[in-house]
Amino acid sequence: MKSKPAAHSEIRTSVAVRVGAVTWIVAAVQFLVVQLIVQSGWHTPYSWADNNISDLGNVYCQIADPSRPRYVCSPLHDAMNASFVLHGVLLLAGMLLTGACWGRGRISVSSRILFVINAAGWVLVGFVPADVDENLHLLGALFIMGLGNIGLCCAGFVRRDSQFGRLRPITLAIAAAAAAAALLFFGQVDVGIGLGGQERVAAFALDVWTLAMAIAILSASTSARRARTIDSGSALTTSTRNN
Repeated sequence: MKSKPAAHSEIRTSVAVRVGAVTWIVAAVQFLVVQLIVQSGWHTPYSWADNNISDLGNVYCQIADPSRPRYVCSPLHDAMNASFVLHGVLLLAGMLLTGACWGRGRISVSSRILFVINAAGWVLVGFVPADVDENLHLLGALFIMGLGNIGLCCAGFVRRDSQFGRLRPITLAIAAAAAAAALLFFGQVDVGIGLGGQERVAAFALDVWTLAMAIAILSASTSARRARTIDSGSALTTSTRNN
C-alpha cells in the first residue's frame, strides 16, 4: 500500500522538473526576443557592443553615462522593463521546480539562495530603470552579475550524484566565462568586444546555463520514456510468447 504514493510522488516530481525546464527556456527566449523588438524601435543605432542592456529600459531620452557618453532613447522601454521583471520571475520559478536536480548539501543550498538573489536583481532593474534611480539599478546589476555568477560558480560544485552535478564541466566553463566578464565589466576594461558585449556575457551566462540544463533535463526525460516504452514492448512480447 505504501509503494503507490511513492510512485505517484516520483511522477509529480518528474513533471515539475520538466515544467521547470520549459520555464527556463521561455525565460531566455522571451528575454532575447523582447530585446530585439525594443532595440528595433530605436531611431538611433543600438549596439550590443557599445550600449548597456539597461539602455533599452531607460525612460528618458538623453545623453547617458558621462564616462561613456551615448545618446539613449528607447521608445519601447516599458516592454523591456516588463521583460526584465518577467525574466526574474521565470528564472525563480524554474529554479524552484527543478529542485530535485540540485542534490543536497550546503553548496546546493548556497547556490539556490544566490539564484534567488539573481532573480530578485532582474525584478529590481525592471522596476527601477537606470535613469530613474541609478543606485538601486546598480544594486540590481550587482545581484545579477555579482552574486548571481557566484551562485553559478557554486552550481559547478553541487554533488556529482545529482543531475546538475553530472554536468559539472559545462557549468564550470560557463561560470568561468561569466566571472571573468563581470570582473572586466565592473572594472571598465574592454578586451575587444565592447563593454556592452562584456556585460552581456556576464549577465546572460546564467541564461545559457539554464538553457543547457533545460535541454539536458528534457533529453533525459525523453530517453527515459523511450526506454520504458521499449521495456514495456519487450515485456509484452515475452508474455505473448509464453502464452
